[in-house]
Amino acid sequence: MILVTAATGKLGRLVAEELLKKVPARQVVVGVRSPEKASELAARGVQVRKLDYSQPETLGPALAGVEKVLLISSNEVGQRAVQHQAVVDAAKKAGVRLLAYTSILHGDRSRLALAGEHKATEEAIRASGLPFVLLRNGWYFENYTENLGPALTHGALVGSAGAGRIAAATRADYAAAAAAVLAGAGHENKVYELAGDSPFTMSELAAEVSRGAGKAIAYNDLPRQQYLGVLVGAGLPGPYAEILVDADVGASQGELDDASGDLRRLIGRPTTPLADAVAVAFKR
Repeated sequence: MILVTAATGKLGRLVAEELLKKVPARQVVVGVRSPEKASELAARGVQVRKLDYSQPETLGPALAGVEKVLLISSNEVGQRAVQHQAVVDAAKKAGVRLLAYTSILHGDRSRLALAGEHKATEEAIRASGLPFVLLRNGWYFENYTENLGPALTHGALVGSAGAGRIAAATRADYAAAAAAVLAGAGHENKVYELAGDSPFTMSELAAEVSRGAGKAIAYNDLPRQQYLGVLVGAGLPGPYAEILVDADVGASQGELDDASGDLRRLIGRPTTPLADAVAVAFKR
C-alpha cells in the first residue's frame, strides 16, 4: 500500500488523484487530519486514516501495513523539523520500505530561510536508514498565479527578485512526479531536483500577466526592506513576509533556478509553460 500524507491539501490531493490513475484504489491510503474531508476519496475505495503531524499517537495506526510513504512537508514553518522527525520515526518503526519527502530545490545547499527545516528533515531521513527519495520541489507557479488580485488592481507586480530566473512548475507537475516515484520502481535513495523546463524572470511574468489581463502590468523591483514594508502593510504577518522577501532575494541570486531536467523525465512530458499557467489563472 502507498500512503500519501496531507492528502486533502492542495498538493496531496493532486498526488492521490495521480496515483489513482496508476494503481487500484485499494492500494492507496490517504493520511489526513480531518477524515471527513476525504469522504470523496473514501467513496472511490481509498483508505482514509487520521494522520496529524502534531499528534504522534496517530502516526503508528496510519502507517500500519504501508510499504511506501509520501511525506508532504508540513505548512507549519518553525514546527516542521519536529513534526517530520515524528513521521520518520514512525515510518521506521512500521517497517516502511520507501519514504519519499517533498523537500526544497537544492535542499542540501540552498541559502533560503525556508531550507533549514528541509535540510534537517533530509538529514533525519538519511539517519533513519530507510530507503528514501528526496523530491526537491522548486517554486510553484501558483505562488504567483493564485495571488494576482493586487497586481491587477494596482497595475504592477512587486518584489525583490531582480532579474533572477525562476524555474517554476505547477502543483500538478510536481504531483505527477511524486506519483511516478510512488507507483514506480528503482527510485530508492535517489535525489531529484524538480523544476520547470523554462525559467522566467518576474518581468517576463508581468508581461504574460499583461497579455492575460489585456492591460499593462509592470514589475516593480524593490529593495528588500521596502518590499517587506509593502507586504506587512498589506496585512501579512511579519515572519511570513520575511520568508517571502527572503525567497525573492534568493531568486535574484539564482536560488530558484535549475536545469537538471529531473521533473520532465519523471513525468514523461515537458513541464507546464508560463503562458499556460497564467492562462489557467484567468479562466478561474
